[in-house]
Amino acid sequence: MTVTVRAATPADRDLVATLLTRSWGSPIVVAHGVRYDASALPALIAWNDDTPAGLLTYRVDGDGLEIVTFDALTRHQGAGTALLTAAVARAREHRATRVWLITTNDNLDALRFYQRRGLRIVAVSPGAVDESRRLKPSIPLVGDYGIEIHDELTLALTLSRDPLTE
Repeated sequence: MTVTVRAATPADRDLVATLLTRSWGSPIVVAHGVRYDASALPALIAWNDDTPAGLLTYRVDGDGLEIVTFDALTRHQGAGTALLTAAVARAREHRATRVWLITTNDNLDALRFYQRRGLRIVAVSPGAVDESRRLKPSIPLVGDYGIEIHDELTLALTLSRDPLTE
């Protein structure tokens, strides 16, 4: 099985909304106090043959590409790594100097995944998820491994500049 990644097109709109709803309960997500309709953001879709294997939505702002949602639908088959690699390539196309994202304190598997791929924890926001529940009350109280969800962790990957292309 070979994982491929491509940018979502308007024809993928329903698929993107379905995948977001499956993973997040709806296309609406909240991070760092901001409510996003992730289905309206640019997206990358990972495929195993003709089957969706993952989805990443993002936004470019200033010097960074923020990964807003990131879901590998199949684990340990390369979809997550392929999506992250494609997001870094997209960031470079936009001349961004970093790729960053928010995750929650319970998401231990994601923290392992990101750190093994070079992202570093650059900030911890205690109580941020508690505040986000005001914008999206359906955010669960308890997450992975029975851990209460309270805090946001910001992870970032600094991209090196190539002086020959500047």
